[in-house]
Amino acid sequence: MRRTDWSGIHKNTGFSFYTLPLAIMSFLYGVGVKARMSFLKNRGKELPGFVVSIGNITAGGTGKTPAVLMLSRWAKENGYNAAVLSRGYGGSYSKESELVTDGNNVLVSTDISGDEPWMMANTLKGVPIIVSKSRYTGGRRAHQSFGSNFFILDDGFQHISLKRDMDIVLLDAKNPFGNGHLLPWGPLREPLSGLRRADAYIFTRSGDFPPAHNESYFSNKPLYRGDHIPDRIILPNGRKEYDPSFIKGKRVTAFSGIAEPESFKESLLSLGADVLSFSAFSDHYPFSQNDMENLRKKHEALRGEIFITTEKGTLLTLRATVFNEMGRPLKGR
Repeated sequence: MRRTDWSGIHKNTGFSFYTLPLAIMSFLYGVGVKARMSFLKNRGKELPGFVVSIGNITAGGTGKTPAVLMLSRWAKENGYNAAVLSRGYGGSYSKESELVTDGNNVLVSTDISGDEPWMMANTLKGVPIIVSKSRYTGGRRAHQSFGSNFFILDDGFQHISLKRDMDIVLLDAKNPFGNGHLLPWGPLREPLSGLRRADAYIFTRSGDFPPAHNESYFSNKPLYRGDHIPDRIILPNGRKEYDPSFIKGKRVTAFSGIAEPESFKESLLSLGADVLSFSAFSDHYPFSQNDMENLRKKHEALRGEIFITTEKGTLLTLRATVFNEMGRPLKGR
C-alpha cells in the first residue's frame, strides 16, 4: 500500500474543507516550534572542534545527503579528523548512540541505523558516522574514539541544542518553500524567519533555473547554486557500472522512494530513456516483497529492458526482492 502523497499536498496552494484539519495541525505545530526554539535559544552545548550543519527548512528533497558526502570528503582531504553525526531517521537503534561505520567497516544494518546513514557508510571511506538523537552525544563519542575535530551535522539546522560554527541551508531552486505553510499542511519545518540563522544558502537543482527567493529572509549572506547531475548507472548483477548515457533509447520501467520523485523521472527523460512506467512511492518507503513482485510483473508486461531506481531506492529494497536488471542511477541522489 502506498503512503500519503505529502509531496503533492505540500505543493498545493489551494484551500478546501479537506485542508482544514491540516491547517489546524499546522498552526499547533508552529506554536510548538516557536516554544521549542525560544526555550533552547542560547542553551546549545559545544563540541571540541569545528561544527558545520547541512540542513534545510523544508521536509526532505533538497539533496542533503550528497552535500554531506562532499563536505566529508573535502574535510578528510584537507587533513581534518571529520565525523558525520546523524539522527538516523527510521533507525531502530536503542543505545544512546550507535556507530554506523568506523570509516572502514559498516558495523550495523540499515534497520538499526536508518537508510541514509547506512547508505553514506557504504559510500564514504575514512570518516566515521554516528547516529544519535543527541548530536552532542554522538560528537563526544566521535571525539573520544577517533579524535574527531570536524563535525558535520546531517540534517542539523533545527538541532539548535548543539552550537555550530557554520549553518548551511539547502533549498530547492524550483520550489524552495512549497506552498509556504508549516508541517503538515506544507513542507516548512519552521517559519521562514528561521532562515536568518543560516550562514550560507545553496539553491539545489538550479540548472539554468533562477532561484526564487525573497532577499529579506537571507540577510545579505552568501547564496550559491548547485545541481544534481547523473553520475553512473550500476547493475547489481556482476556490479557492472556504466555511463548515464547507457540508458539512452532503452525501454525503462522505474520506481522511487525519495522526497521528490519527479526529479528522478525528469533525469531519466533527460538522459534519453524511454520511460514506459514510473511508480512513485513516499520518501523512505519500506518496500515489501509484494511491492517488488508487482513492480516486476509490470516490468515484464511492458517488456522493459532495464528496471531502474535510485541508489536510495535500491537500499530500501534490500529486505525485498532485488532483480538482476535493477539499475542504480544518479549516484548521490
